[in-house]
Amino acid sequence: MALDLFRPLKNLYKIVKQNGGVTGSLYKLFRQDELKWGELVGEDKFGNKYYKNDYYFYGRNRWVEYNDKVWLDYDGSQVCPEWYGWLHYKTDYLPHEDPGRPVYPWMQAHTQNLSGTRQQYIPYTTTKPKIEAWVPPSKK
Repeated sequence: MALDLFRPLKNLYKIVKQNGGVTGSLYKLFRQDELKWGELVGEDKFGNKYYKNDYYFYGRNRWVEYNDKVWLDYDGSQVCPEWYGWLHYKTDYLPHEDPGRPVYPWMQAHTQNLSGTRQQYIPYTTTKPKIEAWVPPSKK
């Protein structure tokens, strides 16, 4: 009974310890709006780290911590397809343990969605506009 009273404090200690002390925890709390503790299960080629902890309920026990280089510009499209399936419970296999993962020479490397950034694709038109803007008549 006495041990259950101190369990939240023990969990708080684990969270602060794993996130780099008080300063690191405040930094991570500012960047991600939550603090968790768990087992590091892997890292992708972009530097994103993937964690798992079955202490949390199903649906919230797997998460990604984005690379510090992106600062506050992290986006869900920065998760590689290999990790997407594990993160969203499509498979319980980690990408390096999955025996059925297809690899074909025509598959392209993953790139993030660049919409809303300076590198976004903006199509241009080559046709003449059918409607012209109204220009008010000049006063003479």
